[in-house]
Amino acid sequence: MAADLEEKTDRYERMLADALAVAEPRPPADTPLGEAAADVTEMAESYLDDGRHFRDDGDPVNALASYSYGYGWLDAAVRLGLFAVPDDTELFTT
Repeated sequence: MAADLEEKTDRYERMLADALAVAEPRPPADTPLGEAAADVTEMAESYLDDGRHFRDDGDPVNALASYSYGYGWLDAAVRLGLFAVPDDTELFTT
């Protein structure tokens, strides 16, 4: 089971990092929706950082939870139209 947790934690960390790399905010930064996109980016990046911190501390369960939450924020924002993503990606549920 530990190997499954390690593999899943690795996969979700990569998925969140890759998603952050390709998601481009759609609204102009100086608009309320642009500010919302910036907030979502900050949240997702913070969860990525938190997950890496938990992982370094030997806590893969909380690392996986952090990566999952960060990805959830970003995926929801993509579905709401706050971010543009490549058509050929399978990273998002759009």
